[in-house]
Amino acid sequence: MERLGNGPQTGHVAGIEAGRLTPAEYETNFADLHPRLDKHEALVAADRCYFCYDAPCMTACPTSIDIPMFIRQISTGNPLGSAKTIFDQNILGGMCARVCPTETLCEEACVRNTAEERPVEIGRLQRYATDIAMETGRQFYTRPAPTGKTVAVVGAGPAGLAAAHRLSMHGHSVVIFDAREKAGGLNEYGIATYKAVDEFASREVEYVTAIGGIEIRNGQALGRDFSLSDLTGQYDAVFLAMGLAGVNGLGIEGEDLAGVDDAVDFIAALRQARDKATVPIGRRIVVLGGGMTAIDAAIQAKLLGAEEVTICYRRGKEHMNASGYEQDLATANGVIIRHWLAPKRILGREGSVAGIEVEYTAMRDGKLVGTGETGMIAADQIMKAIGQSFLASGLGALTMERGKIAVDAEGRTSVERVWAGGDCVGVGEDLTVSAVAQGRDAAESINRVLAAGIQPATAVA
Repeated sequence: MERLGNGPQTGHVAGIEAGRLTPAEYETNFADLHPRLDKHEALVAADRCYFCYDAPCMTACPTSIDIPMFIRQISTGNPLGSAKTIFDQNILGGMCARVCPTETLCEEACVRNTAEERPVEIGRLQRYATDIAMETGRQFYTRPAPTGKTVAVVGAGPAGLAAAHRLSMHGHSVVIFDAREKAGGLNEYGIATYKAVDEFASREVEYVTAIGGIEIRNGQALGRDFSLSDLTGQYDAVFLAMGLAGVNGLGIEGEDLAGVDDAVDFIAALRQARDKATVPIGRRIVVLGGGMTAIDAAIQAKLLGAEEVTICYRRGKEHMNASGYEQDLATANGVIIRHWLAPKRILGREGSVAGIEVEYTAMRDGKLVGTGETGMIAADQIMKAIGQSFLASGLGALTMERGKIAVDAEGRTSVERVWAGGDCVGVGEDLTVSAVAQGRDAAESINRVLAAGIQPATAVA
């Protein structure tokens, strides 16, 4: 069996430990990835925009923010007006400015994105404007007189918060049920710590709900504390936005060994840790997967003091869901990315991880197959980042499609007065900005129905 490790292969299990670095190293490693532009930097960056009349950047934004407009407002010294332009379409524009893969969305579409030029820094300009509005407590929307209609939202993540805010803008009362102790969903628990520092996710929740008419009930899970039928019996409409709670398994020998962890749990624990020095990490880590979760887990493992971190992905570089920018960020932080390797079995010693056996893969006749060649990578910790699944519970007769909730173009489900959006539905990309767009649009659909005082037709057979 070939050894694939990147350093000395001693076979020693180093163990998973906390406090590998000094306090100063933790502070430096987990500092803001892209600090906010100052006024001068923002004006210089805004001045590069051509303010295109056809705005390909705007077309590439899932929330259709008027990007030329908000950049022009920054260039004329009006950051608050710029923030309103952003929030009109995306009330979570602050977080999206931090975590959106702008390199594959608006900035990729920028006409200045050529071999000779770099694109306008749209994401950083969006953060500049939204941060100023939030830090000054500037609210742009006043809740009208209550309509007397109540809407239940399940899930306090991006889709749920966006829907709740838009519904409140129309005067409806909203109750958000969330299974976690803190609101925010993916923004609170699933984002790399260095992308959203200083408890930004919590501050954004406070900003969004400051409009009024929104109540959040934490520790309330669908299927455990209430059912969909309970909600439809008590509320005028329901919006389901509970995200993905299940983690896909490897289905291989050794998966139950100590040191085999879910990458999403690792990221969540790190985000909630007040002291990074308390988070244990191995010396040699293998991360399985090719998406953003794999990249975030691998980079943060390195930042916590892991000596060797290897991402193993079963396909090629061009097939990875993580963008080229994120892959480059990982390698710049010392992460090794190996392609065309699939996990075969996890090796253990005295009940703990000692390494992983992988098999080389290849594409043959359009199908991914194992070649029969294997190798071993020494490791004391394995992180699984091979995707999440939707755990349906308490949904009754709701129609499902490919394991997720089936919806139409407006987010309506097969059950009357029930809409859904975000990662729990099978449309759109699994991005924060896409979830915001779905929550916003579903809220507009709900409002049209509630305003008309009629019941929606069944949307999905």
